[in-house]
Amino acid sequence: MGQNSVRGEGVSSGAGTRDAASERSRAEGSRPKSDTGDAEPHARDTDGAGRDTDGAGRGTDGTGRGTDGKGPDAEDKGRPRRKGARGSQSGARRTAPRRKRRVLRWSATVLAVLILGTAGAGYLYYQHLNSNLETDDLNLGDHRAPAPTPNAEGQTPLNILLIGSDARDSKENRKLGGAKDTFGGPALADVQMLLHLSADRSNMSMISMPRDTLLTIPKCTDPDDGKVYRETGPRTMTNESLGRGGPGCTVATWEKLTNIRIDHFMMVDFSGVVSMADAIGGVPVCVDKNIHSRTSAGKGSGLKLKKGTTNIQGEQALQWLRTRYGFEDGSDIGRAKAQHMYMNSLVRTLRDNASLTSPNRLRKLAENATKALKVDPGLGSVLKLYDLGNELKKVSPERTTMTTMPFEYSGSRVVPKPGDAEQLFRLVRDDIALDGKDKRKTAKEKPSDDPAAPDADIAVQVQNGTRTATEPPVSGRAGAVAQLLAAGGFTKAAPDTATALTEARTVVRYPSVELEGDAQRVAKSLGLPLSAAKKSTDVSGVTLVVGADWREGDKPEKTKKQDDSTPKSADALNGSDKKACMRVDPNFTW
Repeated sequence: MGQNSVRGEGVSSGAGTRDAASERSRAEGSRPKSDTGDAEPHARDTDGAGRDTDGAGRGTDGTGRGTDGKGPDAEDKGRPRRKGARGSQSGARRTAPRRKRRVLRWSATVLAVLILGTAGAGYLYYQHLNSNLETDDLNLGDHRAPAPTPNAEGQTPLNILLIGSDARDSKENRKLGGAKDTFGGPALADVQMLLHLSADRSNMSMISMPRDTLLTIPKCTDPDDGKVYRETGPRTMTNESLGRGGPGCTVATWEKLTNIRIDHFMMVDFSGVVSMADAIGGVPVCVDKNIHSRTSAGKGSGLKLKKGTTNIQGEQALQWLRTRYGFEDGSDIGRAKAQHMYMNSLVRTLRDNASLTSPNRLRKLAENATKALKVDPGLGSVLKLYDLGNELKKVSPERTTMTTMPFEYSGSRVVPKPGDAEQLFRLVRDDIALDGKDKRKTAKEKPSDDPAAPDADIAVQVQNGTRTATEPPVSGRAGAVAQLLAAGGFTKAAPDTATALTEARTVVRYPSVELEGDAQRVAKSLGLPLSAAKKSTDVSGVTLVVGADWREGDKPEKTKKQDDSTPKSADALNGSDKKACMRVDPNFTW
């Protein structure tokens, strides 16, 4: 972990590669010098006073921090501060920091990516910019979601988790974030958004998760000191994941919930939002009434705008992204809508702003972008970010869709909405565009050229994938299905009782073409289509993953034509929508 100046590597998952000589050539070309200082660490977001109206701290089921905010998680006691990192962790949770101190930093994160893609050959002082970047481990869990199956052209999608830490550990971030009672406290991942770039680079989808979503955080190991954080109960707030070893635990939490393989993460702080908004020259936003986000008790972001469209930047942009009081119903959901609108406008601004060809503007953008970010090693150089930016630029705003994870309330918190949340996750897993404009062709089923071995000679490992976003795995399911297979002639079937996965539909995975025929034979014996046999480098032999479609009974459900539409509860917003305007609560107008 720490600052990084890795050179000569390309972005994984289709972002492109270049050799070291090529990278040196680009780095040492016509790049004038620029001055810089060290980047400020991350900070905690608040709407002013720093406390939520319900007074609740972080919500768990008792395995972690109590929902009444009365005490720390025993696992967090004595944890050393993470040196040299934004969003550093405090050893002891002295008091449970209050809710309502959040900001959507994903906008600044994606802004950084797009800036780096836009800047092109205008980068200055390559090695110096590399030294601005900080890196941390990608995944701290003990299990990975399966890698996606390449499409017919051999392409795979790219999934990036955008994270916003709420740590207050610098003078600038404390000034911007307020909430003095939480200075130096453990960081929370209060902003989380998954960015999905399709395999063919024709479309892009984004899913925001409310910060107070209750779920299970998996076992995570801190890469700095080796401390192991045990798996939590199912009612732990998702934002606590960052305090359990770093952003890699937030990545592991998303993979556990969604079964989507995440390739990279990016994290940015308060000061990063302000500096990036200043560098870009402002972003237009719209409100349907005059707004002043301030309560009689002095809470609120302080945002004050006139009705109509205003170009915002700097601290005003931060206020927009933080505003809860004044937008819609005053909840995080209304704030998420405002953040999506800002993001859409931001992308259009970056594409349309001719001033981005200015060398001085590009220098400022590159400086601010690299200082603002913490990334995984796979994105740990300017060249890698530049390549990623070029990949993202291939998608037009018209093919960009922003959504919020479908949810329902559970007390003052939220949980994934049964059916709808899994539907949205499946669409992303299967690389189906959320705008409904995919021209998908149904692949013809082709039997393997390699004949299957006799059933009794096929070794089949059976895994339990019956867990969903809203339901726990069916206990003992792998063992029960292994017995069914053995009784049907697959005498070498054996359960993998140590693994619990999330798989919407039952699938048979195999590692190499020599086992394709065997995998198809297993699928056929269960009444599954041949397409249920999928090649995967995540398994070492024929592996049957019992999905949520087979939670009981002797056979999985017969395949039905799937609904590939985006759930209405995802509140989708198209990136080309220029008419969107935030609805202002009449109690906060002037």
